[in-house]
Amino acid sequence: MAQRPAAAAPSPRRPSGRPSGDAVTGRPRSRPQNSRYAALDLGTNNCRLLIAQPNGEGFTVVDAFSRIVRLGEGLAATGRLSEAAMDRALGALSVCADKLRRRNVALVRSVATEACRRAENGWEFVDRVYDETGIALEIITPEQEARLAVLGCHALLEPGDGRALIFDIGGGSTELVLIETSGDLSPPRVLDWYSAPWGVVSLTESGPVDHHGDSEGRKAAYATMRNRVADAFQPFADRLASGGELPGRLLGTSGTVTTLASVHLGLPRYDRRAVDGLIVPTPEIRQISTRLAEMSLSERMRMPCIGQERADLVVAGCAILEAILDIWPAERLGVADRGIREGILRSLMARDGHSW
Repeated sequence: MAQRPAAAAPSPRRPSGRPSGDAVTGRPRSRPQNSRYAALDLGTNNCRLLIAQPNGEGFTVVDAFSRIVRLGEGLAATGRLSEAAMDRALGALSVCADKLRRRNVALVRSVATEACRRAENGWEFVDRVYDETGIALEIITPEQEARLAVLGCHALLEPGDGRALIFDIGGGSTELVLIETSGDLSPPRVLDWYSAPWGVVSLTESGPVDHHGDSEGRKAAYATMRNRVADAFQPFADRLASGGELPGRLLGTSGTVTTLASVHLGLPRYDRRAVDGLIVPTPEIRQISTRLAEMSLSERMRMPCIGQERADLVVAGCAILEAILDIWPAERLGVADRGIREGILRSLMARDGHSW
């Protein structure tokens, strides 16, 4: 299961007894049943926090927070996190720190992904985050990221046995995980995984997104983006094909798939309850992707559930999604509005002896 490794980096400064220390060692702890746990995911595009406490069937969400921070903006050109991007992220992390204090969280794990992995100053930023907010960020590897996403969302796969592909289209990378399910409620077995260096931010910044040209120019730019992503996915596709390990079901977890699902449903505003767990025919998802790619930026801005925050990035997400569907065709696509944070919460609670 060898894969593109994360760049080696020295361990950042950490306070003694850091909040996530006992979760890292895996030693069970005795905590009250009503203890609160938290998962913080700082990605290339978003900062997300989830606070929950265990219940008999899993966990109950106590508080949540999400903000688009675009931490990876400009990273492809400079190799560094910009001051403006770090300031945006720190503003969101300060809100998270306040929520963690007010909610009396017993255990938290805070992770950072592709932007911090790739940036020359990623670990410097981690230290700055701790100094200014008290949050101890952990830069996780692509494999850890992929496995946490699977743990958080695999329950939404269409019922059935056999192989399935779970993918997470992030801001700076896309994780693809081939799993095998046994038809019961047990966690799936990870057979293989792959991390490609294209996410909605990195692909948008690489060009050639055409926001202002005519329809034909936008079509050509979109085709170029799809081909670029397909080339990045091809080694994984060849590996699976050579082993006869082709997935029969697809499940996507990301802002891209939830946004397209919202457009599919015609929602006036985003509604997680309507989207999480939805099964969408892939021909309809493809039609929506093509339509969005051919729109102008202003037209996408006026669409409900896209707006100004996602209008410039959604085309790259569509290109990544269509490249996946080109390589691994399926009649339907499962949509998950859950992933890394939920995976973190389940792993923290399991290590404290909670089970479901």
